[in-house]
Amino acid sequence: MDLKNMSAHEVGNFLQKLSIEEKLKYITILKDDNRKTIKKFADKIEREYSKFIGERERILKMCKIENELYNQNYNLIAGIDEAGRGPLAGPVVAAAVILPKDKLIFGINDSKKIPEKKRYKLYDIINEVAIDVGIGIVDNEIIDKINIFNATKLAMKKAVLSLKNKPDFLLIDALKLTDINIKQKEIVKGDSLSISIAAASIVAKVTRDRIVIEYEKKYPGYGFKNHKGYGTKEHYKAIKEFGITPFHRKTFLKSLGD
Repeated sequence: MDLKNMSAHEVGNFLQKLSIEEKLKYITILKDDNRKTIKKFADKIEREYSKFIGERERILKMCKIENELYNQNYNLIAGIDEAGRGPLAGPVVAAAVILPKDKLIFGINDSKKIPEKKRYKLYDIINEVAIDVGIGIVDNEIIDKINIFNATKLAMKKAVLSLKNKPDFLLIDALKLTDINIKQKEIVKGDSLSISIAAASIVAKVTRDRIVIEYEKKYPGYGFKNHKGYGTKEHYKAIKEFGITPFHRKTFLKSLGD
C-alpha cells in the first residue's frame, strides 16, 4: 500500500481498519512522511501500542493461576463466580466458564469494573471463544428459604453441573463447594486475579441483568431496568408506593414489612 500517494483522510480510513500489529508495519513510513497530519498518525499508533502492551501485561497476569494449573496437567479449568447476592429482588446467578488455553481476552476484568456496554460485548466474546459455559440460577423464593449464602453455593453447583465438559479443576471467587468432587481453589477477589473467574463474573452479571430487566415489562414503575433489583432510592421508593412483587426477597425486606 503506497501511503504517500494517499490523502490524509484516505490514510486515516485505511489505518482504522487495521489491528495494532498491522499498523506498526507502517509506522516508519508514516514518520518519514513530510505531512504533519500523517506524522500525527504515527504518534497515535505509538500511544495505542503502549496502551496495548500495558493491557496485554495485565491480562497475562490474570492468566498466571491458570497457567500454573496447566503445568500440573489440569486442562479443563472452570472459573466460577456469581452475580446478585446483595439485591432486594431477583435471583442469584452463577456462571462456570472454561476458556481455551493461552486465549487472551482484552478488556476482561471483574464485571463490576466494566461499563455495561463493554460488558455486553465481552459477554458475546466469552460465549464465542469459551470451550464451555454453564449457568446456575436460584430464584428469590429459594433464597428466602435457604438464605443467600447457601443459595449462592447452590447456584454455583448448578453452573458446574450444567457444563457439557466436566472440568479438571475449579477456580472459585471466595467460596468453596464442599459437595462437588472436583479439585478446587477459592480465590479472594478472584474476578480481578483470574481470567476464568473474570469471564464467569461477566457471564453471570449479564445473564442476571437480562433476567431482571424483563421484570420491567410486568411491573413498570419499579425501575428494574435501572437498578437491576439493587437497593437504590428509586427501588425503595417504588416498594413503599406499590408494595413488593413476586420477585422480591422477603427476607431482605423485613424492616419494611410485607
